Amino acid sequence: MTSRLEALNGRFAQIKHPCRGAVSDTAPVEKTVRDIIANVRERGDAAVRDYSLAFDKSDITNFEVTEEEKRRAAADLDPQTRQDTEFAIANVRRFAEAQLGSILPLEIESLPGVHLGHRVIPIETVGCYVPGGRYPLLSAPVMTIVPAKVAGCDQVIACLPPNAHPAMIAGCHLAGADRIFRVGGAQAIAAMAYGTETIPAVDKIVGPGNAFVNEAKRQVFGQVGIDQLAGPSEIFIVADETGNAATIATDLLAQAEHDVRTRVGVVTTDRKLAEDVLKEVERQLEDLPTAQVAGAAWKDYGEITVVEDEAAMIAYADYIATEHLQIHTRDPHSTAKKVRNYGSLFIGELASVVYSDKCCGTNHTLPTMAAGRYTGGLWVGSYVKIVTHQWLDERGVAAVAPAAMRQSATEKLEGHRRAAALRLSPKQLAPAA
Repeated sequence: MTSRLEALNGRFAQIKHPCRGAVSDTAPVEKTVRDIIANVRERGDAAVRDYSLAFDKSDITNFEVTEEEKRRAAADLDPQTRQDTEFAIANVRRFAEAQLGSILPLEIESLPGVHLGHRVIPIETVGCYVPGGRYPLLSAPVMTIVPAKVAGCDQVIACLPPNAHPAMIAGCHLAGADRIFRVGGAQAIAAMAYGTETIPAVDKIVGPGNAFVNEAKRQVFGQVGIDQLAGPSEIFIVADETGNAATIATDLLAQAEHDVRTRVGVVTTDRKLAEDVLKEVERQLEDLPTAQVAGAAWKDYGEITVVEDEAAMIAYADYIATEHLQIHTRDPHSTAKKVRNYGSLFIGELASVVYSDKCCGTNHTLPTMAAGRYTGGLWVGSYVKIVTHQWLDERGVAAVAPAAMRQSATEKLEGHRRAAALRLSPKQLAPAA
């Protein structure tokens, strides 16, 4: 990290830097997941049932949630919780619909007689993995299922651990899942990728999960599409001297309570703010109910970095390419225009990550581990395919065939040359000289 930052600017100091050990050996996870996938492919529902009993201590005969169970789960929701869930669904749907409206079919005539275009086609069957987690994350099914329904996918199925909170079933149902299955872990990914007697094979799998779920998604990629390989959550805050230490500390700890491996950090041009944030985080941890998790994340992966000027601050943020990037500067909109690597951007002190996490409308399934350098997060476009087409009339053939024939001949691909020549004139089928 240091060498590249020095090359970018060379003027920074770290008040607090994360304790980064060697990357842990993932071989046991890889082998365990490989065995699970092979077993589910071979034995189907029987293997899924065995793993549910072994890993989740759940002896389930019928994996699929019935229509009556869906209705009951929704009816049993606390009225305010249901109202809040439906509020989130409406906001995510509204934004997804606006995004879909920006993805337009295309038809052009690139040359006289050469017609090119693309269509926007929904993916037929999508599988949404909904993590059970330490808490009932009611926003999780909203973020994966609602955009799929807006995109027009024919069938959207959801898999969640059998011991997940009943409210999670309600969330899947209200979000619009066509079918819901009580199957979690790597076995759920394997079942959705290859299909079992009960669970249909899907075309793409989306949604976050633990290390075993992530590894399973990696191993089945190719058989099916996946959204991304997501690691623990991340937040960085870019701040100048106008930043508020208490607000910054609160937002850092809000994200840190997700997981003991959450990466949280601040990059600032103001040393006093850095020192105040450090003190404020320690103070707030004293009475935070989730301090056992958030405190561990802060101790092991918390970071405060002081840089000399805005250019270095922007360079640092772009290098980190964090999942969530908050901008707390004098002119946050101006600063926001200068950064380019992030999962989702939160402009100004009023735009907290928690609003996007829960209900404001943007998706919270975002790239981690610096993947923001090359991709964005889950969105309605993740559920459609942009597929091209072309058609030519005689003028178009006359324009492109000679070049295609010459290039094919140069490449010694006589079959190609003949196919190009056929449309121009049957006489052109004679072997090339």
